[in-house]
Amino acid sequence: MLLLYRFGLSIFYILMKFASLWHPKAKLWVNGRQHWEEELRSKVGKIESSVWFHFASLGEFEQGRPVLEALKKAEPETNIVISFFSPSGYEIHKNYPLAKAVCYLPIDSPRNAQKLIALIKPKYAVFTKYEYWFYFFRTLQQQHIPLYLVSAIFRQNQVFFKYYGGFYRQMLGFISYFFVQNEESKTLLNSLGITKVVVSGDTRFDRVAENAKNKIKLKEIEAFCGSQKVLVAGSTWTADEALLNSIIENYTDWKFIIAPHEIAETNLKQLEKQLFGKTIRYSNLQGAKLTLPQVLIIDNIGLLSSLYSFGHVAYIGGGFGKGIHNTLEAAAFGLPVIFGPNYQKFQEAKDLIELKAGFSISNQAELNDCFNLLQAGTHKEAGKQAKAYVDSQKGATTQILKKILA
Repeated sequence: MLLLYRFGLSIFYILMKFASLWHPKAKLWVNGRQHWEEELRSKVGKIESSVWFHFASLGEFEQGRPVLEALKKAEPETNIVISFFSPSGYEIHKNYPLAKAVCYLPIDSPRNAQKLIALIKPKYAVFTKYEYWFYFFRTLQQQHIPLYLVSAIFRQNQVFFKYYGGFYRQMLGFISYFFVQNEESKTLLNSLGITKVVVSGDTRFDRVAENAKNKIKLKEIEAFCGSQKVLVAGSTWTADEALLNSIIENYTDWKFIIAPHEIAETNLKQLEKQLFGKTIRYSNLQGAKLTLPQVLIIDNIGLLSSLYSFGHVAYIGGGFGKGIHNTLEAAAFGLPVIFGPNYQKFQEAKDLIELKAGFSISNQAELNDCFNLLQAGTHKEAGKQAKAYVDSQKGATTQILKKILA
């Protein structure tokens, strides 16, 4: 199985190099790893020790960020080294001020694992939610370096719990301690004989609650919204935007802020074409006339979590694809959330639905009915339930840090 694992990683790297010939993200992914050792050495120098945080992408960074920042506050002299698998995380946070160094995670191999760990000398490592790398994990264990997995969540249908999942169960065995989101995850791990598990909850609640408390003032967006009610659509894909078009046409007294998941020029132009004459881009908002279009298209990254403060209702994209994006950022600001049918992997979405603060739709008619109900006034009570839910789930960061620093 180990040979198959290494072969699979080799094939993946070859495919990424091929894709990098035309795909910008693939190019960043490949180029970022070409001289990783030299670049990392120049950043860390000859440090005595560090704490290694790894994040798959931007979403996982936001999820694990409360733990990182709380650790840095508790131990200001600690060197933080951050690695990312995806360009979406690295490119935005490559200059993150609390880190001694930020790098791409090199391809998992015995040699790379030995080199990276020798360079950064971690006292312990913290991985967020998922991503399991055999050689990095094994090398940490062989060198008696604790490895913590935070905000983890497990489901019965995952490969770890299949009869053929022995190789993947071995990777779980390299982890020193699991901080999981729910009781189901703890029960599943216990069934494998893994007992170093605590149900600490999801650190995203701490992050989004802090973000809502310290919201950023955006005068141009405030001027765009005026006194009108606003729907904020976050991380939308083409299928989401097609449904929203009908709502925009029928509710001309509402303003709409759309933050697409992909902000490539071709995607933005397609969205503008779909909503011809009704849109303005965020980059063109400053200095625009007082009479503004109905729809604001966000054409940059990093603004979404602050946009929900201007909203009354949120639509979360991704539910017609692999799965919905972050509902909690909107809920923390007291917004009811609407999303597509693919939400089953997200406990918070299930909870919000049960509280009548979240609403899953499968087609245009269901979206029309849902939005009609919310815009008529029920959004206020639903929003209160959403915010109360977020507030009730805070505290994972404190519990995790207490255990790590014990």
